[in-house]
Amino acid sequence: MSDRLDIAADPDAVAAERDAVVSRIRDHAGDIAYAIARIEGGDYGRRSFETDDGEWTVKHEQGDIEFLLFEPRSGQETYVVSTQQPPEPAALVDALADYDAFVERFDAYVRSLDGLLDDVPTEFPTPTSAADVVAERDRIVSRLREVCNQMAGELYRYEMDDYGTFTARVNGTRWELKREESSTSYLRVGGSGGTYLLSQYGPPSAEAVREFAPDAPDFVAAYNDHVAELELDLAQIDL
Repeated sequence: MSDRLDIAADPDAVAAERDAVVSRIRDHAGDIAYAIARIEGGDYGRRSFETDDGEWTVKHEQGDIEFLLFEPRSGQETYVVSTQQPPEPAALVDALADYDAFVERFDAYVRSLDGLLDDVPTEFPTPTSAADVVAERDRIVSRLREVCNQMAGELYRYEMDDYGTFTARVNGTRWELKREESSTSYLRVGGSGGTYLLSQYGPPSAEAVREFAPDAPDFVAAYNDHVAELELDLAQIDL
């Protein structure tokens, strides 16, 4: 009885002992969480294990334990490990009475995976090379950039602004050439959510080139019409 009175009179000692136990459980259950993360893959996940007295759930994030939850058959659940507050000491004691059973269920789960991949083939067909498709895509895109840079250079000469755009509708679809001085920043088809045939980042897909490149001559023709209209407007000026 005197021991109980001493403990009750020193709540800091109880909390310190509780924290020490939780720290050991965190390290041990953390190894389990890491093993589960490696088995299941992915950055996030959880797995539950049934015991005779309840259910244990391990949640992990990037291999680290997020929480260890014990839900008994009757009574309140206990977060034995969590990122929030530590468990109440009496609830921790009740949960840890079933901890060994939880570890046994985890061990059984790992053993159940033995031989799981034995019959999985490791010989696969050789993938067909995409080099020819990529080379042809790059050839078309390079030629398109060359033409657009010519257009950008002429627009820069005429407009004398460091930045500008030229837009036209081709078969009902908006094409937009944005330039910086005499260089092409991008060529976009289809408005703000459209496809970038030219950009400062990566090349377009081969499918996008196949879909839109056949209309590129019409876009250039629209640019030529635009220049012709400018020349006509200037020719009408009488000095």
